[in-house]
Amino acid sequence: MCRHLAYLGAPRTLHDLVYASPASLLTQSYAPREQRHGTVNADGFGVGWYVPGRTGPLRYRRAMPIWADASFADAAQALTTTCLVAAVRDATPGFGTDESCAQPFRADSRLFSHNGAAADHEELAARLGHPLPRGVLDARTPVDSAPLFAAAVRLWRAGEELGAALARVAREARACSAGRYNLLAADGRRLAATAAGDTLYVRHGCGGVWLASEPLDDDPAWRRVPDRTLVTADRDGYRLTGISAVD
Repeated sequence: MCRHLAYLGAPRTLHDLVYASPASLLTQSYAPREQRHGTVNADGFGVGWYVPGRTGPLRYRRAMPIWADASFADAAQALTTTCLVAAVRDATPGFGTDESCAQPFRADSRLFSHNGAAADHEELAARLGHPLPRGVLDARTPVDSAPLFAAAVRLWRAGEELGAALARVAREARACSAGRYNLLAADGRRLAATAAGDTLYVRHGCGGVWLASEPLDDDPAWRRVPDRTLVTADRDGYRLTGISAVD
């Protein structure tokens, strides 16, 4: 339920990162190749990206399918970044499809995306959603990803590393509610993601590192990330660590 991706590396246009690949995020919105839950990601999309000189990321989100927004596809050809997080959404039953539910979520200098669903949202919200981090409106969004985001923000603000926070949230979420908790985050200099119930791939080379729910093309450099694994990446490459091994 959803597909997401992140990129860190040499400057590229948003169009190149989101639209141009043979199995791009655009294509995955209507014809995903490896999506096991749901078939079409038409309940909104979002793109967050970093611009040199700004302390925080910019963001564009819509409630419509990504293929229906031709204006952003045009603008994306003129927007360049070295770090991006983007997602297309297949809404979890029982939750809305308004723009506020589209990811990535944003807090301080970080972007966050969740691919998956919680079996018991009320228990998840009770255990992880409170206290709400101050000034973070996305943590109040009526969707099952919001408690996960709130928990990650609290950990980041307490000094937890980008990836260690995601691993801890994924562990705690699974302990209180069955579900799929593929979490993804960026801070402009690093990427992190968990494979926890859904597909995740990593690719390093050609000037950057990519994390994605499924490969954007047929390049053999894409590597499937095992379940229950944390991926952390910077410009020099990536590292895989078992989620249970992360303190």
